[in-house]
Amino acid sequence: MTKEELDLQVLFESWAGEKPLRITPLPGSGSNRCYYRIEGESKHAMGAYHPEDRENTAFIFFTKYFHKQGLPVPELYAVNEPNHIYLLQDLGDLTLFSYLTEKRKDESEFPAELAGIYKKVIHWLPAFQILASAKLDYSVCYPRAAFDRQSMMWDLNYFKYYFLKLARVPFDEQKLEDDFITLTDFLLQAGNDYFMFRDFQSRNIMLVNDEPWFIDYQGGRKGPLQYDIVSLLYDAKAVIPQKTRNDLLSTYLDELETHIHINSKNFLKYYHGFVLIRILQAMGAYGFRGYYENKSHFLKSIPYAVENLKLLLDDNILTIHIPELVQVLGKIIEDPAFSRYKATESDLLVEITSFSYKNQIPEDQSGNGGGFVFDCRALPNPGRFEEYREFSGKDKPVIDFLQKEREVEKFLNSATVMVDQSIQNFITRNFTHLMVSFGCTGGRHRSVYCAEEMAKHIGTKYPVQLLLQHKELPDNQ
Repeated sequence: MTKEELDLQVLFESWAGEKPLRITPLPGSGSNRCYYRIEGESKHAMGAYHPEDRENTAFIFFTKYFHKQGLPVPELYAVNEPNHIYLLQDLGDLTLFSYLTEKRKDESEFPAELAGIYKKVIHWLPAFQILASAKLDYSVCYPRAAFDRQSMMWDLNYFKYYFLKLARVPFDEQKLEDDFITLTDFLLQAGNDYFMFRDFQSRNIMLVNDEPWFIDYQGGRKGPLQYDIVSLLYDAKAVIPQKTRNDLLSTYLDELETHIHINSKNFLKYYHGFVLIRILQAMGAYGFRGYYENKSHFLKSIPYAVENLKLLLDDNILTIHIPELVQVLGKIIEDPAFSRYKATESDLLVEITSFSYKNQIPEDQSGNGGGFVFDCRALPNPGRFEEYREFSGKDKPVIDFLQKEREVEKFLNSATVMVDQSIQNFITRNFTHLMVSFGCTGGRHRSVYCAEEMAKHIGTKYPVQLLLQHKELPDNQ
């Protein structure tokens, strides 16, 4: 047993008056929080461990407060703050997302039964946003008490650094920053006087006897009304048809009217701006988890987010002038690399990297070990010639130079045979990660060219996910 499991066992015994028969770790998600299903002779609970004290404090406070208000959240059974653990009511395993996946035959349909469940979810949302927020102490919120300018800029920079830069989408840094400020100034005009879940999406809504229960609100804070309904309706992999989104938005506005009077025209004025910032925040998360942490299943959400961006830009419904951001989003929409993940039939991620032997050989972050490291230093080196030194292996002069060399062709053919054998084997065995690295002296010419050629070969031949990185090239090159 881990220390966390031993601590949870003691806490469960203290609460239940009996020893647990089983403590079962549950699959991880996007956070560092760990969940365990704990079963005793007559009682059972969900155990949670998270080392971040302030986030735990926020979750525990919100849970007690919402439960006291009669809202459908899990009951809190016991807490041990020094050990960062607590026990909750076990709501089962059926999330709204898994229910949605089960009920749909394909992404083009949205059965009435499913729409009915979404309407039940929407019925509760204003109760949290308006009724529960009336006497809520926002000082416990983590990391911010409100979805303010700082929060918005964090989200936009999350998108910039963890999606645009890691995916190597080119942009003008200053112009993009100016557009971020324009977008933030606009959204702040919507007001932020209500409780905002922050991550109100289908994986954070449990279904018990066809009724919704709500979890993962520890990032809640004071915010605008628009954000949570946007998070629900533009939840990337839920793929809600646009007509259904519009119908559910109308349902939400009707529910709001039973609590407060709102100006629908003013609400909708800011609505699509929040659609945009929510999609960008989600893409930042996909980039961080997928590109940076090598959790390949997050990359599969990218094409769905891109489709949502396309709808937003095609309808031309953004009322603010953000030309650089629109141009960057256009590049993402047009790049077929981002749609490749959606068509992937295998969970295998092939990570291709170029590097310099003057620096460290790329480390395997997946924990699997293995893969290939190909030494390109025996190949003809364009870097020895003055006319090629300012170029890289992605530039036409260097490409032309290397394509004329028979030794380079033989080298790549041999490397391809070995890599093909591994990919074919790994797909049949449901492996999830393969590293292929190319090194040369400076890491700018031969290794970059070979990595690019290998990526082209694999991308056109196999239904796998690709992550291509050049360690010695600038972020935006």
